[in-house]
Amino acid sequence: MSTEAIIEVHELHKDFKLSVAKTGAFSGIRTLFSRDYRIRQAVHNISFSIQPGEFIGYIGPNGAGKSTTIKMLSGILHPTSGEVRIQGTSPGQHRRQVAAQLGVVFGQRSQLWWDLPVQDSYDILAQMYSVTPQQLRQRIGTLNDLLGLEEFWKTPVRKLSLGQRMRADVAASLIHDPDILFLDEPTIGLDIAAKRSIRVLLRSLNQEMGKTILLTTHDMDDIEQLCNRVMVINQGELTYDGTVQQLRERIGLPTLVRVIFQGPFQLPINLSTTLLPFDIPVKDLGFIRILEVDDRSVLVEANRQEIKAMDMLRELSTWGEVDDIHMNEPLFEDIIHTIY
Repeated sequence: MSTEAIIEVHELHKDFKLSVAKTGAFSGIRTLFSRDYRIRQAVHNISFSIQPGEFIGYIGPNGAGKSTTIKMLSGILHPTSGEVRIQGTSPGQHRRQVAAQLGVVFGQRSQLWWDLPVQDSYDILAQMYSVTPQQLRQRIGTLNDLLGLEEFWKTPVRKLSLGQRMRADVAASLIHDPDILFLDEPTIGLDIAAKRSIRVLLRSLNQEMGKTILLTTHDMDDIEQLCNRVMVINQGELTYDGTVQQLRERIGLPTLVRVIFQGPFQLPINLSTTLLPFDIPVKDLGFIRILEVDDRSVLVEANRQEIKAMDMLRELSTWGEVDDIHMNEPLFEDIIHTIY
């Protein structure tokens, strides 16, 4: 494994032993004396490395193994087999040492004290991580500029809105100034404004402060706007590791193009609308598929792996005098659903 990576994972595997309920007569009594179990494989032989300063999206369907991976990386769970190294140290064997290097946020579980004001929770966390009062004031000042903590500084955590609590939780994960952030669904349930605020913060933490961030989320906008790399896990196995653009190219979903003509236009074939959709071979360039035709416009789709955009537009312009063109790339969410 690379010595330059800040996070190294080698053949990580996690099984859970689950109790199976007995059926039939006296099943409850029989369960008292003997139990049946089955093994559920949550993560299967995952390997990857993360370099300092990367912002990685770790995505997959519910139950794919995302949260289990995060918990093994942070030392909360021990792997059945395999190895994890955080800056060269095993979180399972040296959890306290590794915890000082990590900030962890679980979107559905707060690390703050429910009945205490936010300020008091930060004071407790500072004591836990041996953060001096001077360091705490400095870091809270910086985080306040980014997150606007003053508006709920003295409010008990239980009275915070979901957006405020998430901002407070993200700030709490940064009290000890960790190099690495693990974020598990940090924007879940937030409104548009709150999501935007969290994204601005995360981008700043990564680009301006150099934090290494591993983000799990079901919000594909988070991935497209924040991440320079994406890993896809499905049924416990890592099925993709690369850039968003490379993922688009790998899936090859079609681009939709609506061409509006200034006047009459002529398709390269005699086409009845009852035959739609229709594949048109474009010389040696690939294929264009006509979806809709009306008096002034044509809607087509084309696989960008088979035909370049300029070649496609050049061909479309031979059909008539073009007034306007609208091109829509496939949604990233559609790409992810294709993988799942």
